[in-house]
Amino acid sequence: MLKKSYSKTGTVCRVTFKYTNEEQAESAVLAGEFNGWSLQQTPMKKLKDNSFSATLSLPAGQTYRFRYVLDGGVWVNDPEADGYAPNEYGEANSVLTI
Repeated sequence: MLKKSYSKTGTVCRVTFKYTNEEQAESAVLAGEFNGWSLQQTPMKKLKDNSFSATLSLPAGQTYRFRYVLDGGVWVNDPEADGYAPNEYGEANSVLTI
């Protein structure tokens, strides 16, 4: 799930990424174009309902590809992403448009 909140100037968007975690993973990381696909830079917080959440402020007027990485190696998409785009591994990445 993606929740978007734009700044008053409209130049920055605060995006909350939330993953329901049906896989019952112990950890999750948000990896995407906005952080160089880093597996360390954006860890997600595990919530009481067992889902994961992370919030970033990103420049508006952009499109970003991203995925969630569960337990250090299982790459999954956001089922409610703005779209999907093929990647070089024969799979698809989630797309965020702000």
